[in-house]
Amino acid sequence: MMNNSSAQLPTPLDEIDRSLRQLCEGAPELCESSLSERIQLAKGCLKNIGELFPAWVEKGCSAKRSGDTAAGRAEDLLTGPMTTMRFLHLVIGTLEDLKKTGKPKLPKEPKVVFGQLRVPVFPSRLLFDSLIFRGLTAETWLDESVTRDDLFCELIPSSPHVELVLGAGNVSSIPVTDALTKIFQEDHVVLLKMNPVNDYLGPILEKILQPLVQKNWLRFIYGGIEQGDHAVHHEAVDSIHITGAAASHDAIVWGRDPDERDERKASQRPLVKKPVTSELGNVTPWLILPGKYSSSQLHAQAESLAASIANNASFNCIATKMIVTWDGWPQREEFLELLQSILDATPPRYAYYPGAAERFARFSGQSSEDYPNGHFPWILRRNVSLEDEPHLFQEESFVCVVGETMLEAESEVEFAERAASFMNDQLVGTLAAGITVALEWEKQYAEEFDQLLRTLRFGTIGLNQWPGIAFGLMSPPWGGFPGATLADVQSGIGLVHNTYLLRKPEKTIVRAPLNLRPKPVWFSTHRCPEAVAQKLCRLYADPSVLRLPRLFASALRG
Repeated sequence: MMNNSSAQLPTPLDEIDRSLRQLCEGAPELCESSLSERIQLAKGCLKNIGELFPAWVEKGCSAKRSGDTAAGRAEDLLTGPMTTMRFLHLVIGTLEDLKKTGKPKLPKEPKVVFGQLRVPVFPSRLLFDSLIFRGLTAETWLDESVTRDDLFCELIPSSPHVELVLGAGNVSSIPVTDALTKIFQEDHVVLLKMNPVNDYLGPILEKILQPLVQKNWLRFIYGGIEQGDHAVHHEAVDSIHITGAAASHDAIVWGRDPDERDERKASQRPLVKKPVTSELGNVTPWLILPGKYSSSQLHAQAESLAASIANNASFNCIATKMIVTWDGWPQREEFLELLQSILDATPPRYAYYPGAAERFARFSGQSSEDYPNGHFPWILRRNVSLEDEPHLFQEESFVCVVGETMLEAESEVEFAERAASFMNDQLVGTLAAGITVALEWEKQYAEEFDQLLRTLRFGTIGLNQWPGIAFGLMSPPWGGFPGATLADVQSGIGLVHNTYLLRKPEKTIVRAPLNLRPKPVWFSTHRCPEAVAQKLCRLYADPSVLRLPRLFASALRG
């Protein structure tokens, strides 16, 4: 459905070969580069974003037809240049720490709980985080084998290595920060294949990342399956990173023909013998624990959940897709009515992502032909069941439809236990999950609540806040829960971001109060999101305390 009038021409195969030869020439220099040189190159990219981000946002809004609303323009500012600038600032901070002390400096000291290190990763010491994101915190729980003495991965010279990054088509910062993660944290030069959905951004991103292009540490290519397959199987490519759907991953790794794919999986004979990492989809759940909530708390949580659905027209692998409630919760109907009213008041968005019309019909039960302009309504489907409609639980819809399912239990604690098993075992994916929890409930059932968090197998868990925020913060590691394999890839293998270089992250817990104030700029109900987003981008382009008063004034008007 997308207008691709500014799409890039496919890269000729001989040009891909030439780009890979140039990357092979640059790879040894990357391995031998000093921390100081990396810092200067990262600063150069950061400076370029500060100059070019208006063009970046204009291109995105035009292609997605989101520029007619302040919310749409703010969204592109926040999910594109702002998050990329955050990443670069954090990387620069870590590299400078390594120069000074030989290890990253954490926001606070980690603590050990039940034999597991829990490491504060947000707010950072940079970018006025404690002021701008007051009330929001995040900590990353590490594998139980990690100790305080081996908390960090070491940045040590590696052998020359070329990585193919297959970029995401939905969120514009994903291909950029994926590539930057590989270059600055893993010593891999990168061949970045832009996704055909958003390859119109390629020329702008090439200008922004020109310092790395000039070093032969980065090259861009464009096109479809032909170009992708040529790069995937090229002898110069040592490893591959994929962001997208699990089906796309399996087509690359196991074959495009369904019969061949099944046979190869059964006999463990992947087409691709190289290491493959990935960040893939998720039927993202949001669990409502049945405490007693005030009207304002219920409303704030409904706003937060609505934002997780509406962001980027719901074309996010972390858009909420299944709300999990207890049949004995007295406030269930009130909450769902609030959520429905907020969704009803949120203007529909143009469904720009390919295949959206077919997916909308399949998951909503409505005909997409009733909406010829491609602006599909937000659909909340209440009290759906796994038995009647398994696809709602086992397939990521990647469209503006969310389900709600109600679980039976004899008590609140039994419900929490049942919900954890349900989310782990009945919903596809391990990327992220949201939880709404009243402070009184958490205190009353402190041991059971901590057990719930330990039990859940998701890479990020958001408490009273959309877990997708962890992606934008950039200091938490981002990826699926550990343990996936090529044959059962779930939400992917490996991690990106992880700007504190933590060893063996397991999951990140993002926490916020039930009613976060001032209202978060990513809420669809924010009254002046573009003004806040613009000021955040200006602040990150040129950090100065003098910019804060105007930023706070706009935030308070939200």
